[in-house]
Amino acid sequence: MRSTDIRIRDVYFEYEDFRYRSPIKFGGIALDRVTILNVRMEVESGAGKTAIGSGSMPLGNVWAFPSRVLTYDQTLGAMRYLASRVAADYKQCGLSGHPIDITHRLEPELLLAGNDFTALHQWPEPVPKLAVLVVASTFDAALHDAYGKLHGLNCFHTYSREFLPNDLDHYLGAEFDNLHLNDFVTREPKPGMPLYHLVGALDPVTPADVTNPVGDGLPEHLGEWIARDGLTHLKIKLNGDDLRWDVDRVAAVHRVAQEVQRKRGVSKWWYSLDFNERCKDVNYLLDFILLAKIGMSQEGFERIQYIEQPTARDLKAHPENKMHAVAKEVPVVIDESLLDLESLKLAMEMGYTGVAFKACKGQTQTLLLAAAAQKYGLFRCVQDLTCVGASLIHSASIAAHIPGVAAIESNGRQYCPAANEPWKLKFPGVFAIKDGVMNTAILNGPGLGAT
Repeated sequence: MRSTDIRIRDVYFEYEDFRYRSPIKFGGIALDRVTILNVRMEVESGAGKTAIGSGSMPLGNVWAFPSRVLTYDQTLGAMRYLASRVAADYKQCGLSGHPIDITHRLEPELLLAGNDFTALHQWPEPVPKLAVLVVASTFDAALHDAYGKLHGLNCFHTYSREFLPNDLDHYLGAEFDNLHLNDFVTREPKPGMPLYHLVGALDPVTPADVTNPVGDGLPEHLGEWIARDGLTHLKIKLNGDDLRWDVDRVAAVHRVAQEVQRKRGVSKWWYSLDFNERCKDVNYLLDFILLAKIGMSQEGFERIQYIEQPTARDLKAHPENKMHAVAKEVPVVIDESLLDLESLKLAMEMGYTGVAFKACKGQTQTLLLAAAAQKYGLFRCVQDLTCVGASLIHSASIAAHIPGVAAIESNGRQYCPAANEPWKLKFPGVFAIKDGVMNTAILNGPGLGAT
């Protein structure tokens, strides 16, 4: 055991439940609540020094475990079971080393938890690997957080050879020989990053769309959000199964953005499009692009930075959905499909040109795949899972330390502001946005920086 290595002494976890300010639509389902998994992990060095780290993440079962057969409570219950299993695996693993080494070695065992649950309960649908990753990400975050705190350093200062001796080939294979993680992450965060604001499929775009005001003092429609926060990046959720609605939606958002930005004197702003896997095939996308250029104008279409995960997440089951033609128009990134290096390579073969990273897939996996994405020259962005509180700090830190990520998504302030309220004073400019930019310069505290 190296002097910088740690072993796990104990693991604790608990839950918080919040109601959303307004519903958000995922894959055709309107969601009005969230369960947050919070983890504390105690670690010890070879010299007997101890530290406690924290991790937090929305369970996001509608996204991680989508089902037309099982209920919301059933899929959430499965993920809560996974939390108890993952906690036991970390606590009992007996491994020592750097957090990346510990989680990398433990991950195959963690992934068995989903299979075991499916077999035990004889469910009609297997627990997806993505659901396991979301649960496990919270424990992995607590491990990294504890490691940084034990050494009195921000986590991104602990990815150098001094702490992590193995090159990337140890984790990703021979093509990464003589490359090190430290070559692909920055020690210090970007000072500030533009924020991607979500325009959900249920969200009012114009004043006329506000039929049931929330009345809590926050903006009620898109124009108010843009003006209040100085937004320059808008992520537009689309249905993927109604071409006319989708085209009309992006055109409507563009009209509002044009008007508000003209009044503000702003000429540069951007869109991203998220179909949440609901496009039946690539032809739907090509038809959408053709019509969107008319509905938005060519000038409006050229503001689209990327399209996110337009078709089904199971790439192997749908080899016909190749994205080469779409990617000639705009970068196409994988999100739900990204589970490991194998899925990244398959996506590239199918024409995807970018990657959407999420903290909810784990600090360890995200950083390793971010290195791979940079080596392969892929477009890079970071999305969140309506992260709030500590989980947003975690997600924002990843975005601020991965080169090439130009903006950060954060929609918890829109849908679950109550969960962010205790954090605003401690992290000025992170939970309340000014001039469209998140203050990421302050994401440099010990560990993951949230406590």
